Amino acid sequence: MVVATEEMAVYCFDTLVAHYSGEQPPPPAFEEGVHPLFVTWKKATNGSEPRLRGCIGTLEPRQIVSGFKDYALTSALRDRRFSPIQSKELPYLECTVSILTEYETALNHLDWEVGKHGLIIEFTDPDYNVRRSGTYLPEVAAHEGWTQLETIDSLMRKAGYNGTITESLRKKIRVTRYQSTLYTMHYGEYTAYVKKNRGEINGAPIVNGFKPGQ
Repeated sequence: MVVATEEMAVYCFDTLVAHYSGEQPPPPAFEEGVHPLFVTWKKATNGSEPRLRGCIGTLEPRQIVSGFKDYALTSALRDRRFSPIQSKELPYLECTVSILTEYETALNHLDWEVGKHGLIIEFTDPDYNVRRSGTYLPEVAAHEGWTQLETIDSLMRKAGYNGTITESLRKKIRVTRYQSTLYTMHYGEYTAYVKKNRGEINGAPIVNGFKPGQ
């Protein structure tokens, strides 16, 4: 089974740094594969709890090299919930790469474990007779401290349902559960990796962790 690795997180940082510098990122140091994946950016300042700055990915298998390159930028710059990440924020960022695995159809809306499974829900909105769907990665419910019901209800809202949530509606939800492997890297760890392995960032020497002109 493929697992998320340090090199995948490095490649996402490489891609974002190259975007700001107008260069091409170095080639990835991991093998190609075909898997569903997500890229999550968080920002921590003054020792605070990291706050989400962008999270986008795909639930469908795709080539992971182009996938991480695409979603590193999409999640950083085009997550509509947030303003685009600016280059000055780089020193405060951490990147989490996720590889999704072990998709299973759940027996019901409670047939999954908090902290172990991510969820994909699909249901018909009874008010508008439209199909709605949404997903939470495995770490979301545990991080928020939610119960299974709280997670399901929150995910229904995320999917766009604004009506009354009833037990009968919950029982009509189609739930797919999945697991993931993930790797989280802070920008400081990224610059240390680059200095150790390359001695430079994208062709320019490092000065106090930054490229000249940053």
